[in-house]
Amino acid sequence: MSSVVVVGGTSGIGREFARFRAGRGDEVVLTGRDAHRADTLAKEAGAARGIALDLSRPREIAPALADVGRVDHLVIAGVFRDDNRVAEYDIDAALRLVTLKLVGYTEVVHTLRPRLHDDSAIVLFGGQAKERPYVGATTVATVNAGVGGLVNTLAVELAPVRVNAVHPGVVGDSPYWLGKPEEVRAGLRARTPTGRLATMGDVVDAVDFLLRNRSVNGVELAVDGGWLLG
Repeated sequence: MSSVVVVGGTSGIGREFARFRAGRGDEVVLTGRDAHRADTLAKEAGAARGIALDLSRPREIAPALADVGRVDHLVIAGVFRDDNRVAEYDIDAALRLVTLKLVGYTEVVHTLRPRLHDDSAIVLFGGQAKERPYVGATTVATVNAGVGGLVNTLAVELAPVRVNAVHPGVVGDSPYWLGKPEEVRAGLRARTPTGRLATMGDVVDAVDFLLRNRSVNGVELAVDGGWLLG
């Protein structure tokens, strides 16, 4: 049995991963911004417990994680969907996302570092907007590219702890994409070599692989069915 911490585990892929690992018998701690929701969803997922934690408020991260013990696997999946562009630049939204991804992610690792061990592994979440930006992705594309730099420096500084990133493309059955019109998803499928969009299960499997395989380190793994080739 492994001890697993999933930061951003109350929705989307983070929630699916927490449920997957709890179902496998691991001791899972998940976090979310709202204490009641984190506790409720932890019970539903079979996780050990839920913790309230807001990545965009990094000074509150250490106290929130104070009583977390040994960590075998750490997944930081918290995201914030920001629609920002230079023509109509929202500084507050940009600061929130930059803080959440680059400062918040780092502070989680900093806080939990004493509880990691030589065989621990970390997976950070980025996204393929870094490779295929769209109008409104000014901040999203920038911070997801920054996740790659963070992976590299953490893998060197924390060695032999392994650090990798997963960069999902369009995840067709995620709450966000299910809310899009079917013709939008169909158009994306048509431009993907596999003829299908990535699923949350695909991403969960990729994250689990990155955590398990002891020779994979400093890797940025795209999970998009070859979408960038379309």
